[in-house]
Amino acid sequence: MLRVTKTENGMVRGITGTDARITVFKGIPFADDTSGKNRWRPPQPAKDWEGIRECYEFGPISMQRTPGKDPTAFYAKEWHVDPDVKMGEDCLTANIWTPAKSTDEKLPVMVWIFGGGLQEGYPYEMEFDGERIASRGVILVSIGYRLNVFGLLAHPEITAENPDGPANFAFQDQVYGIEWVKRNIANFGGDPENITIFGQSAGAFSVVALMCSPKTKGLFQKAIIESIGGMRPIYPIVWSMTQVPLEEREKTGVEFFEKLGVKTLEEARALPAEYIRDKFGETRNFWGAVTDGVFLEKSMEDYIVNNEMNDVKFIIGNTKDEFLVAPKGDDEQTIDEFITKEFGPYADGFREAVKKTDLPLKEAVTIHQMGIGNRIMAAVCAKQNLNFWYYTFGASIPGDNAGCFHSCDLWFQFETLMKCWRPFDGHHYDIARKICNYWTNFAKYGDPNGKDKDGTDLPLWEKYTEEKPYGIKFYDTIEMETEPLNPAEQYMVDINLKEFNVE
Repeated sequence: MLRVTKTENGMVRGITGTDARITVFKGIPFADDTSGKNRWRPPQPAKDWEGIRECYEFGPISMQRTPGKDPTAFYAKEWHVDPDVKMGEDCLTANIWTPAKSTDEKLPVMVWIFGGGLQEGYPYEMEFDGERIASRGVILVSIGYRLNVFGLLAHPEITAENPDGPANFAFQDQVYGIEWVKRNIANFGGDPENITIFGQSAGAFSVVALMCSPKTKGLFQKAIIESIGGMRPIYPIVWSMTQVPLEEREKTGVEFFEKLGVKTLEEARALPAEYIRDKFGETRNFWGAVTDGVFLEKSMEDYIVNNEMNDVKFIIGNTKDEFLVAPKGDDEQTIDEFITKEFGPYADGFREAVKKTDLPLKEAVTIHQMGIGNRIMAAVCAKQNLNFWYYTFGASIPGDNAGCFHSCDLWFQFETLMKCWRPFDGHHYDIARKICNYWTNFAKYGDPNGKDKDGTDLPLWEKYTEEKPYGIKFYDTIEMETEPLNPAEQYMVDINLKEFNVE
């Protein structure tokens, strides 16, 4: 097995995985420490080291509120089980799971971008273990990136200092990490010309941003978008990841410096990271992407609608129960007021569409925030004849009444159910094995279809097209959709296509 290899900065030694056929390299720096003078600066080259660096432990996670500090929080029980995880600004590290025995194998590569609203999360949460992906002959790399105010602040002084990279440091880190993978992965047995990026939630938003950015052309060949990655609906008015102009974020940055009690960038860089983190926590501000004229020259919706995304095959989908928005009551007046509020000038048309569904009234008007954004993006991309596949994850999730909640599919995509507290049974493991096969087949061949481990064909997953706008359903059985969206859902898609001037 390939336990020792080289990077552009020095030699590294990995550790044997729980599967002895896998080597895990943890915490390899792909960029320099982002503290001090490097705070709110584009990522800088990692420093060289002498001898062999023992990559046995993960690096610090990005500055954020302590994961799992509140043991009653939902995700603290799910996977943020270690509140003592190391945290710091020296967070731009890569973790690699490789099955390679030598450096000349040219294995396909998957680069994981974690989620957490761009405010929290880290690349080696327990559900992200890469061994099962690596066991299928695919190298898994997970990368760190700066978050919240550390990764997404803008300020006039920062813009003046870095005109070629004034903002979006979180996304700059991601690009820098993928570029590092492209330069170095051959030394781990990987193929730098066969890279698939994938992410969930804010990681999926990041994937779409990377697909749109002119800075990433040719950097990867395929992408997987797992929840929250699609277009932001204009109507209904639902929450989604945000993108603001540079000038607006600069104004917020000036206000934040005032809250910190400093006047200059130099003074802000001299402050302890923990102080900045805690002050950020008091603001309750959400820090998202910036239209900075460099990483993103316009809105992501504009890139998508104008067919200007980078030319990559992709998979897109979501879970069936995540972030549903519904009227607070069942009575007709409450539902009617809900429709008026959410659909504005399209309220009357939506009411007529609801009458054509066979669903109970409240269920018919319920908005699936992730699903509708993804369906809009799918409809646009189908009109452009792009190569992509759509899915909905809806397997039964045991242990409580959370349903098919946001992020529950991660246990299945990484096939890490054995790490979860939930009482998954045999059929869940069967679904997870197949989903992981689809994901790794896509990384290998650019097509998710192929064989299951027993040599039989996986259920056929057809491309999503304008003529056949169907996805695969990862429910307690796996099968293709055969029915179109119900009239209310289709109306939501149609009014957004109209607003985006898509014919």
